[in-house]
Amino acid sequence: MTIGRRAFLAAGPLLVASASIPRAWSEGADGTAGDLRMTPRVIGSPDAKITVHEWFSLTCTHCAHFSETIFPEVKTKLIDTGKIRYRFHDFPLDQLALLAAMVARSLPVERYESFVSSLFSSQMQWAFSQGVDPVAELRKHAALAGISSAEFDRINADDAFREAIVNKQDRDGAFLQINSTPHFRINETPAPDASLSYDDFAKAVAKAS
Repeated sequence: MTIGRRAFLAAGPLLVASASIPRAWSEGADGTAGDLRMTPRVIGSPDAKITVHEWFSLTCTHCAHFSETIFPEVKTKLIDTGKIRYRFHDFPLDQLALLAAMVARSLPVERYESFVSSLFSSQMQWAFSQGVDPVAELRKHAALAGISSAEFDRINADDAFREAIVNKQDRDGAFLQINSTPHFRINETPAPDASLSYDDFAKAVAKAS
């Protein structure tokens, strides 16, 4: 489904796509406009010859499954050993995921990955539990990470920040033809099977070596 960015910002849970296609996509093309919250979120050795890119939504159950069951082995065997560097790209599929991405990017860079992992590990409780307010639950997780209730409200009210994330999502989604999450590219090559198992992920990395 293709909708405009404005509709996504104003409406409920919807998938974003863009009508405009950028001239090129590159690893550093974030359009940060001076906002440090929009700088790349990367872990692993800068000397690694292989960079794995993941586009994910914090309310995507498939993304949560990858984060919980496959990513820990990826981190131990490939990232921590210096074989790959790993870059996270926000691709929120609904308003709640967008707010969660805003909160995650408002934390210090070195705490981004652990916060994202904690949201994935508790996704069913804060995002999908019956009878709970997911925004209130997200506020609780933010508080545990050191973001006060007042700061949470400031983040939620920051429409320029919200639009910056969606703008980048538009560019990536249109140029790279991303239509589902998680979406992986290894260096510049799509890796559609990388989320199936650690073995499939490792095979995709080996092909790029």
